[in-house]
Amino acid sequence: MSTGKRLREERRRLGYSQADFAEVAGVSRAAQIKYEKGERHPDARYLAAIAEAGADVLYILTGERAPAPALSREEAALLDNYRHAPPEGKQALQTMGTALAKQKNEKRHGSA
Repeated sequence: MSTGKRLREERRRLGYSQADFAEVAGVSRAAQIKYEKGERHPDARYLAAIAEAGADVLYILTGERAPAPALSREEAALLDNYRHAPPEGKQALQTMGTALAKQKNEKRHGSA
């Protein structure tokens, strides 16, 4: 798979349109399209900006996924709480987490 195809895959994984991803990266939509088609190659500033937005730049460039970062103390505690919760507690945490992530995604894309 080409760099452009992996870039498009990452953009879609993160839930961005081409225009929104271009804005995050500080380029035009036309440039974003050319990157995804493989007609142009992004520079380091672009890659740093999309990494900040959550893109796996190592994967985009090499096809190899970056190793998962270590959990913070808060993340580890949340995971431990989930693992020790009864089934109804796990369901409640899943529902709440999904709702909060959806709310953040809607705000990010201006459709709240």
